[in-house]
Amino acid sequence: MQSRGQTGTELAGLSREALLNRARDHIFSMGPADSGTRLCMANMVYGLAKIHCVQDQLGLPPDATFISTPDMTITRNSQRWRSGFGYGGKVSWGDGTRPFTVLDLKPNACGMFVGGMDELPPLERLIERLHQLKTSDVRIDDIPTQWDFAKGNHFIDVFTVSPVAAGLSLPRYAFVLHASAPELRGESPLGPGMYWDASQALTERARIFDTPFGRLHVLLEDQAEEYEAFFRRAMDFSKRRRREAARRLFGDFELIANEIHQGLLNKNEVLLGTHDVDPSGDKLYPLMLRADLPAYLFRGRPNLSPEEIEVLGFRRRAERLGVLDRLQTANVLPHGAGYVMPDLLHVTRVIEAGEERYFEVDTVNDRGRQILTDMRDVPHEYRGRRVVLRTVELGLGEIAAKLVPVYVLKT
Repeated sequence: MQSRGQTGTELAGLSREALLNRARDHIFSMGPADSGTRLCMANMVYGLAKIHCVQDQLGLPPDATFISTPDMTITRNSQRWRSGFGYGGKVSWGDGTRPFTVLDLKPNACGMFVGGMDELPPLERLIERLHQLKTSDVRIDDIPTQWDFAKGNHFIDVFTVSPVAAGLSLPRYAFVLHASAPELRGESPLGPGMYWDASQALTERARIFDTPFGRLHVLLEDQAEEYEAFFRRAMDFSKRRRREAARRLFGDFELIANEIHQGLLNKNEVLLGTHDVDPSGDKLYPLMLRADLPAYLFRGRPNLSPEEIEVLGFRRRAERLGVLDRLQTANVLPHGAGYVMPDLLHVTRVIEAGEERYFEVDTVNDRGRQILTDMRDVPHEYRGRRVVLRTVELGLGEIAAKLVPVYVLKT
């Protein structure tokens, strides 16, 4: 269902540049000063500006925000990037009760399962079990599974465990399964599907709004309520799916964590590669870096604290925009290191042609510039331990244990 763009009250008369600057004001970045953060910032202003314009058309406060974690970066999902969104943070456009959900963020119930073991499983046996898993007809809720451990940054890692926090008792070894729920991207017995561009049923329910920066696909009223209920089923499915894979691969284990870091929190919030921290401090959350570096288990802290907000220089801007409460209850924690493009430096400008954006970027060797649109095939690497150090420095969480790699399965 198409809706033509109409000017609301608060944004009436603002130029494109003013709308983009206003969106930039609503980004609260904790990312490092590198190409991953800069490209994310350059693209994210377009996605937020689109949400602001649609909020204004609907008579809602145009107050969508992006609170990033220290792994702020690009997204390699082409459609999400082209819609104007990056990765490594929480996008919010209400208090969770507004009957208005943005589909272009493409939540997918991705998460990580962490299990503990007292003995290290022989690699040959694990490979054999993985082969059996991939060739077996495994069903959850009578839905055939589509195992995705070889795709993108999904994996199965095995570690030795070195507890750091005092009084913490953990098994000697641990494994981490990183996977989503591709079975639910389109329509299924559980509901209409997670991705608007993979589900005819979801596309038919969506309202499409035109904005100066392109279209935005949203659900309103009962459709938003129904999608929220469906996504809760999808997250439960995703967690049970990872648990079933863990059981078939590793047999007996101690559950350490099974957390979503990419998904719909409520009708007005989406996690993009970020843990939603339990403020009680009772849960552990995995933070993965690279295959050649240790991973970490973190105990999350309520954040952001008043001191952190002040140190980051966010307070005055957040108060002016009326979103200080979102920062005070952000409760975010990075799930990984995030991509960085080692050959790239600054985004010098963005050139628009229709709904396409072309990012002109300086190169490290100072010989010409690159023009980028889709981030999927841009050479990249993962940041290292500085994301961990920054997380601790900002008080987002505390290290509970270090996980030293034994082997990684990408198959």
